[in-house]
Amino acid sequence: MRVLLVDDHPLFRQALAATVRQINPDIAIEQVDTLSDARKKLSGDCDDTLVLLDLKLPDSHGISGLLGLKAYAPGVKVAIVSASDDRETVQTALACGAAGFISKAVGVEELTAAIETLFAGESWFVEHDPETVRDPLTPAQARILEGVHRGLMNKQIAFEMGLSEATIKYHLTGIFRKLGVQTRAQLLTLARD
Repeated sequence: MRVLLVDDHPLFRQALAATVRQINPDIAIEQVDTLSDARKKLSGDCDDTLVLLDLKLPDSHGISGLLGLKAYAPGVKVAIVSASDDRETVQTALACGAAGFISKAVGVEELTAAIETLFAGESWFVEHDPETVRDPLTPAQARILEGVHRGLMNKQIAFEMGLSEATIKYHLTGIFRKLGVQTRAQLLTLARD
């Protein structure tokens, strides 16, 4: 097992690394401060990697970082560690395939519990009202959302995925419903925020 810490605040990365070392001193820990550097570290087999990802990086903002990593390395387990811990952000991260969400406001005990739970292969999310939890996006929907975020048109996304444009539109309708938006512009705003 290895952990990749992706945060542009060195002090916070060091605190996360210290917590991980306390849990298991044998785990390999790598630290980067951009999404671009994270992608470089994830080349090859990364099924044994846990990524702890901040939502606000110099080259990524909002849920787009999660979408980008999941599109690049679908097998990687990514947990969000962020100060933006409102219900909307947490639910969007869950719907977009995050393995967990850890608020930067938690204490050491909760941070330790969250990381141990993620190491055990389980997810970690704060309690939600079951009535308001969103259905998760399918892998195809996550790839389409990542394409929309990159500014691709439906035709381009269809070509990349080997699907018809009608299928992309069908999936977009499902994405809109799951994320509670009505337009592509609202979807882009949600992904950036």
